[in-house]
Amino acid sequence: MGRVEAVIFSASEPVTRSVLARVVGKNCNIELIIDDIRVELAGRPYELVSVAGGWQHRTKKVFGNVIRSAFGSAGQEAKELSQAEALVLMCIAYFQPITRGELSSFFGKEVSRDLIGVLRAQDLIASGPRSPQPGAPYTYVTTENFLSQFGLDTLRQLPDFEALEDAGLLSKEKLLAGDIMREFSDRDEG
Repeated sequence: MGRVEAVIFSASEPVTRSVLARVVGKNCNIELIIDDIRVELAGRPYELVSVAGGWQHRTKKVFGNVIRSAFGSAGQEAKELSQAEALVLMCIAYFQPITRGELSSFFGKEVSRDLIGVLRAQDLIASGPRSPQPGAPYTYVTTENFLSQFGLDTLRQLPDFEALEDAGLLSKEKLLAGDIMREFSDRDEG
């Protein structure tokens, strides 16, 4: 247990099952070790979470304000996304691999290279396979950093469209008709 926790504690990125298997042996039940570590950390201000296909120590969310007051914005790695960036990132997450042209058709307006560049610079998206469309445009996919930043282990943990529609946060018909968030178009023009 100590070896597993030491490896996870010293890693700057989520530690995968294969790395932990090298530490404790392939026949060892890693899930039981992880569960035991989580039990020991129950009263601590940090926890062991499953993100991006591995495990990582993270400060509990209830201590977010304390950390921000101690370090200010320097304690935050990623800058806050604008509404347009968040919408484009959402579309990439749900429809990947997706081209910039396909993204533009969703919004009824061209998605700029600059906006894509912001998401790439934050390592939230990367180039995917070339599209089979004429001209073989680049496609975009989310990264492991995307999973890590949003606390997801896999993309399957994204809320399904039906749940988003039921909550009134998204309309699949508007999205497919290119009528998603008219504000997106209006803000870029202003």
